Amino acid sequence: MAADSPVPLATSADMQTGQFADLVRDYAADALDQLMIESTRQCEGICDRRLAPFTGVPESHRAQGVDPDEYTDAASMPLDLQGSLGRSYANALGGGDQVRHVWLNEFAGRYPEMWTYANLSVTILRSYGGSQPVNAASMIGAEADSGHIWFTLGTFLPVGSLIRVQYDGGYTTVPADLGRACKLLAASLVLGEIDPAGTQFSHDPGALRKQAEDILGNYQRT
Repeated sequence: MAADSPVPLATSADMQTGQFADLVRDYAADALDQLMIESTRQCEGICDRRLAPFTGVPESHRAQGVDPDEYTDAASMPLDLQGSLGRSYANALGGGDQVRHVWLNEFAGRYPEMWTYANLSVTILRSYGGSQPVNAASMIGAEADSGHIWFTLGTFLPVGSLIRVQYDGGYTTVPADLGRACKLLAASLVLGEIDPAGTQFSHDPGALRKQAEDILGNYQRT
């Protein structure tokens, strides 16, 4: 079984500085690394979203609905060559039957400028047979603040089709408050093991976890 090895929101070196250094002074290097990974995953679990950089996440979405404002009353609108070809193809397919949008599950809850997407691949499995990879020129996005992908006019994507997506993403620059939350959770985990009553190190594991949860509340999926 492959080991879970994300880039942690706070590193072992981060944990060995400041007031929490005494808590982890007896940890072996690999054990401390694992602690920071566990803390990172707990942060993600509390938020119900991925935060640390990830690779090759697969998702599937059912194509449904279409915004009628996008294809009505557009006959007289001037278009560039690509738009004209797309509208022509959409008309040939039946523009009202084509889906234009999908939203990825993972996106930045805050600070989208620190979030990065990469290696996005999309495959359409049509509701009445046939499949097709979607090339990058036929998509706009994904958008870091919403996960929105907008398919260009003329993409053959009927309602009811299965959209399979795979992509990399996450915070490539970790917001400082997320790093703090990760350290607080790591400290609460350590205290839960060695000083659950909070008498040896004058830290209350429950209070530390509460501080972390207060920070992570700003990132929780709504």
